[in-house]
Amino acid sequence: MSFLGVAIVRHYERGVVFRFGRLRSTREPGLRFMIPLVDRMKKVSLRTVTMPIPSQQVITRDNVSIGVAAVAYFRRVDPVACIIAIENVQAAIGQIAQTTVRNVVGRSALDDVLSNTEDLNESIKEILDRVTERWGVLVELVELKDIELPQSMQRAMAREAEAEREKRGKVIAAEGEALSAGKLAEAADVIAEHPIALQLRNLQVLSEIAIERNSTIVFPAQFLDSVRDLGAFVARETPSAPSAQPATSTNGAADGVVSVG
Repeated sequence: MSFLGVAIVRHYERGVVFRFGRLRSTREPGLRFMIPLVDRMKKVSLRTVTMPIPSQQVITRDNVSIGVAAVAYFRRVDPVACIIAIENVQAAIGQIAQTTVRNVVGRSALDDVLSNTEDLNESIKEILDRVTERWGVLVELVELKDIELPQSMQRAMAREAEAEREKRGKVIAAEGEALSAGKLAEAADVIAEHPIALQLRNLQVLSEIAIERNSTIVFPAQFLDSVRDLGAFVARETPSAPSAQPATSTNGAADGVVSVG
């Protein structure tokens, strides 16, 4: 109804008034009156607009073809420039956003695209801000939301990740073996200094085995102790045998002498 001289401007809008085709003024929200059939008003929304950027094929710096989709958030901050400086600001931002995404991603390697997404988003946003500033538009945020990789590249990355996990597993196992060997060496030194510790360890092993109760195990610990005690007894008794042996030999020799005589 602006041609009748009455218009309602909503709180999130601004009204740009043209009189006989010339820019007249900008109207704030509320009920606004104009000269009928002379003034014309165009309303500009100041709310943030969500613009999806369709997926497009991009060749990265290391010659990998990927599909990249993004989303941009912008809002009009200068109602006059949005109308006078450009015909269709939303279509223009959509086109320049697609071109900027392709250029920025194309200058980056695949690893950077996958790992440094935040830096790419900031670079795209800065470029769009410089371009759209003269259109009275502020780009608030740009996000890469979908990156499509070729099937062959996905399989290669899966193999690389699997090999990396296997390498970490082997390194951790080797470190565990090294620590275990050091602890075993320390335990061997302690047992060598305190022989009773070995018997205590044997009893602990028997206690752990007895928990399962699903097998019969012969543990010759007492037999070994008996053999050790027997050897010690023989060692103690062996020195007394040579002392008795010369007496027998002397008697035999004397008997021999008497018999000869």
